[in-house]
Amino acid sequence: MHQAHARRVLLLAAAVTMCGCSMRQPIKVCMQGDLDAAASMKLDNNVQQVCARTLPGEPCGGPRVALIDIDGLLVNRNLTGFSSMGENPVALLREKLQKAERDPCVAAVVLRVNSPGGGVTACDIMRYELTNFRQRSGKPVVACLMDVGAGGAYYIATAADAIVAHPTTITGGVGVILNLYDLQDFMQQQNVVENVIRSGDKIDMGTPIRTMEPAEAEILEGIAREFHDRFKTAVRDSRPAVASAAPRPEVVPLPDASPSDDARDTDANVLDGRVFTGVEAVRLGMVDELGYLEDAIRLAEGAAGVINAKTIVYRRDNDRALTPYDITPNIPGQSLIPLSLPGVDRALLPTFLYLWQPEPAYEKTSGP
Repeated sequence: MHQAHARRVLLLAAAVTMCGCSMRQPIKVCMQGDLDAAASMKLDNNVQQVCARTLPGEPCGGPRVALIDIDGLLVNRNLTGFSSMGENPVALLREKLQKAERDPCVAAVVLRVNSPGGGVTACDIMRYELTNFRQRSGKPVVACLMDVGAGGAYYIATAADAIVAHPTTITGGVGVILNLYDLQDFMQQQNVVENVIRSGDKIDMGTPIRTMEPAEAEILEGIAREFHDRFKTAVRDSRPAVASAAPRPEVVPLPDASPSDDARDTDANVLDGRVFTGVEAVRLGMVDELGYLEDAIRLAEGAAGVINAKTIVYRRDNDRALTPYDITPNIPGQSLIPLSLPGVDRALLPTFLYLWQPEPAYEKTSGP
């Protein structure tokens, strides 16, 4: 037993030596289960751990920049449907960050973000995980916004050390939405009569089978305002330039706003849920600079104090990775009959969302 343990330690030490790490962080010896070889251990009959893959054409050895993608609808449940890996975006991000933290050769992380956002809690957890990763590992994180980095996706990106956006990126969307429907008239037309037993006048507020009462709407609006304030606070704390951003010329400030009321101006002109191009986001301080994925990787290298780092991605054995633009397919699809009646699936009723341009059939995109 002791001889076997000694052999494992020697092998691990040799692996760390061969990787040729040259970074500011001290080299840490990964114990059993921390190296990429551990990815071959099956978690169950079908799933293996993610493992590091070097992209074709990348240099051998030396420091690494881990490219982690955040794509699609961000909800804390397994996304199912055609062309989907069935992954939970929250769990997958945690798994990849753990790999990057435990790999002593990973000098920095680049988040490749292409998402309109998602559930408030899911995005909050993902931002929390990213913040903890930075604090524990000391490794710099650069977020690169692709086609869309709005809503909860932008909320997550604000936890990075720097944000790079394409000139044509759509970003912003600092707001909260809750999709609710009123099917009372429709049900009456179909001769469907509600038969509800409840204890607590507000226990079914938001139900689609009756018109919402003003007091119920006020309660839900209060929750949305609280979540919105949390979003705005995160943006102001991590992006100080946003608080003093000048209003856009075409936007009329609030009547009671004064020139010195920067917070009010920002709320009315930047943090009210609207979206911006990457060019406008840089001017407003929401993004640090314009660039492409390669620029974000170079920026991460500079922050980590390394050069010519090889780019790696974390994938499962059935997930291809040939270029930095390959993503894990996780776009949820509809059932064989593309029909969605809002409010019919009670278990999947809408939740509060940090999401730009939400789909009316959201409840069908994140469940069976």
